[in-house]
Amino acid sequence: MKKMTSPRVVAVIPAAGVGSRMQADRPKQYLTLNGKTILEHTIDALLNHPHIDDVIVAISQGDEYFDQLGLRQKPIRVVDGGKERADSVLNGILSLDENDWALVHDAARPCVDDADISNLLSLIGSEDVTGGILATPVRDTMKRVKPSSNIISHTEDRDGLWHALTPQLFPAMLLKRALQEGLAQGVSITDEASAMEFAGHSVAMVSGSPANIKITHPADLPLAEFYLKQKFSAQGDNTKR
Repeated sequence: MKKMTSPRVVAVIPAAGVGSRMQADRPKQYLTLNGKTILEHTIDALLNHPHIDDVIVAISQGDEYFDQLGLRQKPIRVVDGGKERADSVLNGILSLDENDWALVHDAARPCVDDADISNLLSLIGSEDVTGGILATPVRDTMKRVKPSSNIISHTEDRDGLWHALTPQLFPAMLLKRALQEGLAQGVSITDEASAMEFAGHSVAMVSGSPANIKITHPADLPLAEFYLKQKFSAQGDNTKR
């Protein structure tokens, strides 16, 4: 039984993308790892966290794979996805209550760690920030190339640079307004934090595990499979509900 939390935390998974870079015969969230689809692993990771009260999944209209998985039998809600990620997230949070917090997580990040989610949720109630995101500091040398070329322009200073991950956690109503305003003004919204930044909110970085990879290219699949096996070996496979 889940703990009662105040305020309520609702996970929102935008899962309407096609994942064309995977060069697969289906959207990448429906590829299989360790006997389950990537999306199933992701949903289970969120459902099994004791402080997440609900999960909402945004899928594309005409999605021919979702209903084959029997996921509607789980305690989740399904909404229509939009053209862009921001549209899908917005559709996912429209039904949330005034005091809810939205925990937005990529469908293709199945290796998210419980402890990282808990660390992110600890921001709720903070007076210094409006919310935050999981992230990892940049460790590699960063190069910027000249426009429309592969020629190096210069080396970027990596001090203070972080790789943005998910989940990203914000008060639902503030995120709703930030997304609506950003979309209305044609702002480039690459993640929820970018919408909140545009709206003038302070967003915290919470250091997360590098294993929380986003499956984007075919080479990511064996790495994600390895991380999942390590996770289940250490914790036991508690994802069955």
